[in-house]
Amino acid sequence: MRKVILYIAMSLDGYIADAEGKVDWLTGQDSDLPEDGSYEEFEKEIDTVIMGWKTYHQIVTELSPKEWVYGNLQSYVITHRKAAPEDGILFTGQSPGTLISELKEQKGKDIWICGGANLVRQLVEKDLIDQYRISVIPTILGKGIPLFGTMEKEIRLRLKEAQSRNGITELIYERRRVSP
Repeated sequence: MRKVILYIAMSLDGYIADAEGKVDWLTGQDSDLPEDGSYEEFEKEIDTVIMGWKTYHQIVTELSPKEWVYGNLQSYVITHRKAAPEDGILFTGQSPGTLISELKEQKGKDIWICGGANLVRQLVEKDLIDQYRISVIPTILGKGIPLFGTMEKEIRLRLKEAQSRNGITELIYERRRVSP
């Protein structure tokens, strides 16, 4: 069965964007070093990406306005806005949990949860994320958009791997089932 993977970066103090929603601080500690992240390897494992409207809007207006950066993936944007499908992008008002359940039953590679915080919180609350791949950026923002925020229940994880490149520490956790 396909796995649902949260692959995201956050500041050392747990924010995925600064107070203005910007992500220009998502870099390693030495700007002279080339980016040497794990995305290329990760991308080989997935064929689907899911994100919320704010993440989609930031990508197409700020981060990559000239080209859809996930053109090789089937993209789903969770939104209440009415929008016509674009090449490889489906806009849906479907609940994230329902969409995930349907996609997990289909054949394919793993499913990437790209952002944002509201979508992540909904999926974590329903315990629908199988793997958490979180890159901790060597920056303390002090305020901003928290990755998890306040949660109603505890989710226990098992550390699978940890590695560090240019001050960025990538932590890979898998969901840990707790016996009743």
